[in-house]
Amino acid sequence: MRLHLQIWRQENSSAPGRLVKYTLDDVSGDSSFLEMLDLLNEQLVGKGEVPVVFEHDCREGICGACGVMINGQAHGPSARTATCQLHMRTFKDGDTIQIEPWRSVAFPVIRDLMVDRTSMDRIVQAGGFISVRTGSAPEANLTPVPKGDSDEAFDAAACIGCGACVAQCPNGAAQLFTSAKVGHLNILPQGQPERYQRAAGMVARMEAEGFGSCSNYRECEAVCPKGISVDWIARMNRDFLLARLKGL
Repeated sequence: MRLHLQIWRQENSSAPGRLVKYTLDDVSGDSSFLEMLDLLNEQLVGKGEVPVVFEHDCREGICGACGVMINGQAHGPSARTATCQLHMRTFKDGDTIQIEPWRSVAFPVIRDLMVDRTSMDRIVQAGGFISVRTGSAPEANLTPVPKGDSDEAFDAAACIGCGACVAQCPNGAAQLFTSAKVGHLNILPQGQPERYQRAAGMVARMEAEGFGSCSNYRECEAVCPKGISVDWIARMNRDFLLARLKGL
């Protein structure tokens, strides 16, 4: 099929950017969205032009590296689907597709569709871990974990840190990402000793990075490729308030 693409091109974070139009023919409906961009780049390189820069790694919806705004929606029109998993059969012959990078003060553009998401790494570094002695692994059965708690922790831990929640939120908030990283540890026995310190530290880091405030639009939940629930935000807020009462 033939597609008309409008792709954001920007040399670096300080340079002005603009949408550039391309027409791509013979796109297979079985190809993924990133394979479509690969095809475009092959043609651009063949013409001696600069290829479009976009981020990717596993291309299996696991790593969270990919992610662009497709017609104004993070990861595109398919629910619970990362950009790399989106197939071109979702679109029709002759469609115009607008492709832009994540939009957030905390995600400066590196080039074209690639943004700097290290601000999310710094949130995790502020408390997304448990402090334990190194050495041989402890016997797994020594710390019983209720099945319900382990299931919920796994749901939160499924967050791949792609940043779609931030890009889609009108406020540019990172509460869904942060609450998932806080919550999957705070609900487990191993995370209890640092539970409130973790919540206080990670929320403080999130605010310092320049992310916006949550207004319960729930746009984040709607575009999350892993279906992370906004219920985790409420849990994080509760732990954060308790941390404040404890003077942390």
